[in-house]
Amino acid sequence: MVSDFRAGNYRFIPAVFQYSSGAQASPGYEIERVRFDRLVPLAEGFARIAAYIQAAGRPLTSFCACELRSPAAFTEDGFRAFNQHYVKTLAEWGIYDGGGTNPVARSNVCPEIDPPSEPSFYAFSFTRPSANASPSFVIAGGAEARGGAGSYPERIVGYRDLSPEAWREKVRFTTGEMERRLAEFGFGWKDTTSAQAYTVHDVHPVIVDELVRHGATRSGLTWHFCRPPVVDLEYEMDCRRVLREVVI
Repeated sequence: MVSDFRAGNYRFIPAVFQYSSGAQASPGYEIERVRFDRLVPLAEGFARIAAYIQAAGRPLTSFCACELRSPAAFTEDGFRAFNQHYVKTLAEWGIYDGGGTNPVARSNVCPEIDPPSEPSFYAFSFTRPSANASPSFVIAGGAEARGGAGSYPERIVGYRDLSPEAWREKVRFTTGEMERRLAEFGFGWKDTTSAQAYTVHDVHPVIVDELVRHGATRSGLTWHFCRPPVVDLEYEMDCRRVLREVVI
């Protein structure tokens, strides 16, 4: 069920304490995506994001999505520790209340070649007033892990299996999860302006059936040679409808 985050002028799909499954601008607002020309370490990134948002005349609570890059895939315990550190700033900004619900959508992946030395920002998004009636949204990154309370090995589709059949199931599951999140907002692939895939494996054998035929590549597909953030995850995607994008 979608929830409202009125302080940020967006609504979101509740997920876990570290991120939501997606954010959509409220009527009268749009999402602006800002990509850094170079990766910016987490603390410096938060400071630069705050300055940019405030210069745009917006409250810090308008921060609605971000895209991170990390040095390498985390263990399950390491990922939990990182997330607990990450949400501290969101709490200071009045976004995360510590109750286990976080409205900010997020992707966090690990470049296989020339990774950053520490977790860093690649891009962020925030809401701003707009007379444009066209909707805008960001769907958070999702990999081939089922929801639930089990450990990652219990939830990963095709755990440690990279056979052609298992690989197809991984991509099929992730595409389906993107479609489920889009549907929560009442949208589909036809509404997206961008789709991104993150993997170090050759996805071409399944692109036609599992992505193109679904309409996921209507605006092309941006492939990042990155791993998902947790050990043994192999494929991740995110997507968005954002009409205003800048690079700083």
